[in-house]
Amino acid sequence: MTLDPKTKNQNRSQYKTWQRAEITAYLMATQGEHVTVNDIVKHFEESGKPIGLTTVYRHLDKLVDEGIINKYNLDNGSSACFEYIDDEHTKDGAASCYHCKCDKCGKLIHLHCEEIEALIKHIEKNHSFVINPRRTVLYGLCDSCRKLEV
Repeated sequence: MTLDPKTKNQNRSQYKTWQRAEITAYLMATQGEHVTVNDIVKHFEESGKPIGLTTVYRHLDKLVDEGIINKYNLDNGSSACFEYIDDEHTKDGAASCYHCKCDKCGKLIHLHCEEIEALIKHIEKNHSFVINPRRTVLYGLCDSCRKLEV
């Protein structure tokens, strides 16, 4: 039996659409968290809906290009993280998301607050320097790690 090429392409397109919808739904459900490609692949394996690594990368790249998610490369050598962007945290078509990262445990904390925005504006106005909100990470110790050191 020979498949009509149109039918074959339609099925392939529908399959990609399903994968994209599943990946997007997962990212929306984990909103406010940073997830890696491995986190996504593991989630779908555990859910009984395995999606291949290459397919996840391809869909994430498209979602980043479309402005639906942000991609963060926080440290050299560490895996990229992805985060769903909601309308509340989008400003002028670009999502602003500043972070604190614990040097000890690696915990990532979001900084969605007016004080950070005021600091960013101050730096631009008074120091003629524009901060890239997608690449801004402050390093230090989280509360849990600080308590362990005492």
